[in-house]
Amino acid sequence: MDEPVAAMCDQLIKAVNVMMDAESSQRYRLEALKFCEEFKEKCPFCVQCGLQLSEKVHSPVIRHFGLQILEHVIKFRWNNMSQQEKVHLKNCAMGLLSNGTTSILEEESHIKDALSRIIVEMIKREWPQQWPDMLKEMETLTSLGDAQTELVLLILLRLVEDVITFQTLPTQRRRDIYLALTQHMDSIFSFLLNILQQHVDDYRRLKSIPDQAKAHCRVGVAALNTLAGYIDWVTMVHITHDNCRLLEVLCLLLSEPELQMEAAECLIIAISRKGKLEDRIPLMVLFDDVAMHYIVSSAQPNETVGVVEQHYSFLKRLCQLLCALGGQLCSLVGSHVEVPTNIDKFMEAFLAFTTHPSQFLKSSTQITWGTFFRHEVLSKDPVIIQMAVRYIRETMTNLVKRGFPSKNDSPSCQYSRVDFDSDEDFNHFFNSFRAQEGEVVRNACRIIPLEAFLISSEWLKYQISQPINTGSTTSKTGEGLCSILSPSAVQWDAMTFFTEGVVGQLFKNVEREKLPVEQGIELLQEVLNYETRDPLILSCVLTNVSSLFPFITYKPQLLPLVLIKLFNAITFEVVEESKAPRTRAVKNVRRHACSSIIKMCRDYPDFILPCFEMLYNHVKKLFANEFLLTQMEKCALMEALVLISNQFKDYNKQEAFLEELLAPVRALWLSEEMSSVLSDPVLFLKYVGADQVLTDPNTEDQFGLNRSRISFCVYTLMGVVKRARWPTDQQEAQAGGFVVGCSSTGAPIHRSPCTAQVLGLLPNLLAFIRTHNCLFLPENVAHLSETFTRVHEVMDVERNLVLGLPQPVLDIYDSPVYKTTLERMQGFFCTLYDNCFHVMGNLGPSLHQDFYTIEGLAEQIIGSMFTNLDSLPDNRLRPFMFHLTFSRVFMKQLVLSCPKEYYESLLCPLLGPLFAYMLQRLNLILICFPRDEEMMATDSNQAGSLNTTNPPDELTELGKCLLKHEDIYMTLLTISFNALSWKDTSICHRTASVVCWTLLRQVIGENLQTEAVTWFFTSILKGLQMHGQHEGSLVALTQLALLVYETLRPQYTELRTIVTQIPNVQIEALDQFEQKMLTPSTNKATEKKRKDHFKKLLAGAVGKPLGQQFKKEVHIRNLPALFKKVKPNLKRDLLDLENSETSGLPSLFSPQQDDV
Repeated sequence: MDEPVAAMCDQLIKAVNVMMDAESSQRYRLEALKFCEEFKEKCPFCVQCGLQLSEKVHSPVIRHFGLQILEHVIKFRWNNMSQQEKVHLKNCAMGLLSNGTTSILEEESHIKDALSRIIVEMIKREWPQQWPDMLKEMETLTSLGDAQTELVLLILLRLVEDVITFQTLPTQRRRDIYLALTQHMDSIFSFLLNILQQHVDDYRRLKSIPDQAKAHCRVGVAALNTLAGYIDWVTMVHITHDNCRLLEVLCLLLSEPELQMEAAECLIIAISRKGKLEDRIPLMVLFDDVAMHYIVSSAQPNETVGVVEQHYSFLKRLCQLLCALGGQLCSLVGSHVEVPTNIDKFMEAFLAFTTHPSQFLKSSTQITWGTFFRHEVLSKDPVIIQMAVRYIRETMTNLVKRGFPSKNDSPSCQYSRVDFDSDEDFNHFFNSFRAQEGEVVRNACRIIPLEAFLISSEWLKYQISQPINTGSTTSKTGEGLCSILSPSAVQWDAMTFFTEGVVGQLFKNVEREKLPVEQGIELLQEVLNYETRDPLILSCVLTNVSSLFPFITYKPQLLPLVLIKLFNAITFEVVEESKAPRTRAVKNVRRHACSSIIKMCRDYPDFILPCFEMLYNHVKKLFANEFLLTQMEKCALMEALVLISNQFKDYNKQEAFLEELLAPVRALWLSEEMSSVLSDPVLFLKYVGADQVLTDPNTEDQFGLNRSRISFCVYTLMGVVKRARWPTDQQEAQAGGFVVGCSSTGAPIHRSPCTAQVLGLLPNLLAFIRTHNCLFLPENVAHLSETFTRVHEVMDVERNLVLGLPQPVLDIYDSPVYKTTLERMQGFFCTLYDNCFHVMGNLGPSLHQDFYTIEGLAEQIIGSMFTNLDSLPDNRLRPFMFHLTFSRVFMKQLVLSCPKEYYESLLCPLLGPLFAYMLQRLNLILICFPRDEEMMATDSNQAGSLNTTNPPDELTELGKCLLKHEDIYMTLLTISFNALSWKDTSICHRTASVVCWTLLRQVIGENLQTEAVTWFFTSILKGLQMHGQHEGSLVALTQLALLVYETLRPQYTELRTIVTQIPNVQIEALDQFEQKMLTPSTNKATEKKRKDHFKKLLAGAVGKPLGQQFKKEVHIRNLPALFKKVKPNLKRDLLDLENSETSGLPSLFSPQQDDV
């Protein structure tokens, strides 16, 4: 036997060397791998070879392979080995632990890991029943030296990872081992703590002997890692045992640089424990002065220059530790403990991390700060109130965007180079961090609103008084202008963000009588008087005007000054009469001004109403110059006017105003030329210039004016439909002439003041949507010039959005926005089409009864929006589906605002063709083009939120109406059950848990065809095959299959035939299930067993992830139960009990009646 083993070992060594040799060819490497794998599967003396190869005389690579052989034998051959062979292998493995490794500092970590895995695999199969002395043997091994002690710790850690964390064992074995671990946890924790204490003491004592000290340190690290694996799940009693000795030791270790990282990790896990609040009270010991001293002092850096990555990593852990401690404090204070007396020390330490140069550390504290400021008790504590003021002041520094990895203008930069790969990564992080910090500032302002306003006032006044500092990164647009990273720009940006949050909370949390009105008005006047030609600074000034605008209600005389400021910004230009495109910064200023006016008119319409004529006249002057404003800016101003007109509260007056406002649009939109253009695809392409060949990019676009006119009409129509409303107060609506009657339920029927104008423009809008859909027909595509052949393709902006690519780099913010003629045309087509659906989506809520009573409305919509859908490419189809399915734009608004009496005449004719087309197109997309799954999932998320008020098994009134139409209903059923096997897990889960059974149960009583029933059940099994690997989908699909099978099986025996075809199904088990099915039980335990039984029947249909499909299964047999449950004898003759001396009901509950 020795000779064959030696010969085989020689071949294995050669094979392993070939595999690991970088010079080996792929062919030889594959042959060597095949030889090694066949050896593991077929060779009868694997154990002997494995033991020989794992001897210390071989190289680490060969030894590791030998240990792998032994692990393979235990995993896949253990059940077929004799008891003698098992004992022999176990003894040999223990021998390897004793003397099979080199010293702790020399041995390779992967050898230690492989050896520990071998022992753990045997433990998983034999302990505690067949190997009761395992823990004692492990403890004995620790007396042999540091190397053996480390291996024992690795074994204990690996065991708990497999059993508790990853749960890689069968249920029964996992329970056995878990129970054994729990029973021995006192001794295990005592053992681990003693090992830790002993080796830490030796480490400190032998620091003058580096090698010995390092060995003890290595054991200490292993002990801490093992403790971390147990602290997460053991009962709190073990963690807090002996007056929290474990926590005390861990706090002391924070001062040891070589052990502090692992000690901090253990503390974080312990402090982050959930569970009963009373069990967590002992954790408050960490707020003692001594413990807090060790925690705080460990953060002190060594005397080094620059960032020491190891210490920086520890600071991150320490920050997590303080955050976890703060979380426990918030959970316990107010219900179980008082505010600690030394909370000021904790808050000082916590604030130190908020003021640290590292942006990452600052961001890590924000959630905990927010918890403090929201806490019912802590937020009223004087220390927290004082800290809120200091936090607010520190936020002034934190909000300034500094610390880019590529720069050296801040201490944060060196830390950012550790945390971020590029400036784009940092910019993305900082935007999220600032939003988070803004929320915390708002929480702090609820505690100290007046103090925060005083601080923001000081900052704003300081910025106004300072000259503009462009720094070294000046704008490319002109001299003396800031770039986005200029010192003044980042300061103004931070201050503006801060002031916006503070002032907003001021009016929410301070009584009207206590508001600092004089200071606010003074501040607003200073902002209005401040003049700048820098677009970035001006944008910040406009934001401050909007933030401080509520103060103007105390001094209306300032309103004209505000309007003048905003109107000047609407026409803002850096270089007057320049033909170059505007920069992004300039565009933002103009859009910002428009948005500010809309916001003011929306939030304070009564206040601005007296200035309506002034506002209207100024808008007319701006409109007189067709090139002064963009179409979007014109429409924004018209929206503002419409918002104020809602305060007329007089139907005739508002209708006359809207008629005057829309007169230019009506004249242009209904002109004979425009009607022809909107109705004919060829004329439309010619009108917008899509048939023109442009060879010189500098050539002036002669058709841009035509496109802008069409956009202006649609933008204006959208603004009027969105903003024109009748009064919300019913008395005012009645008095103003907005009420024209009552519905059958007694609800008032309103009329919109824009009805006449909008309905007059609607036919051409529907004609344009139909024309746009026809643009994709081959005969119309042929009319596109070479310049615009790609006009229907996905725009770069949309592509980047879908792919999640970052926005352009920061330095192009102030560059002129040059667009190619193709990009401008693409944007025109895409935006215009989307805006049309926004108009249609708002018609129902805006016009209400007047819209739904349009004669032949369903036919008009079908003839327009549903035309030529098959020719639409996917990038156009997705927006179409987004707007036409039950989402937030068109169809959802149409359904929600539609009176019930129009369900039959309007919604059913629309939804029938829509659902049929959805079934056809979604099947095509989600089967043939699986890469589009995520895009479709986005739309499904919107669809799932429609019917949240009704239980899953109830239909809405609309659903009951659709049920009357068999073609619509069957289409819905087909879509739902098809969706179970689409390659989108979220759609499958939502459909299985909410939609399928809700629809199917409505037709259970009907005479369903056998083919339909079998198709429904087969579709569920297909869903299990596709998505059963995901636990959530598995539960939902199994429950659906159980409902269908139990309900339909008595009538359709074909369902049993389908189940019998599932791989590995046992007919006897199926028979037992069907017998139980015929005798249903209301007992919850029985019900659960029945569900588990059915789940096992379907197990063969559940698909596996690709990584598991070809994996060899490991079988671990169950061992005899640790405790055999004896069923109590409950049979008792109650007549005898009555006649006994202890008769009566009380005797049944007597402690002496053990057999009851």
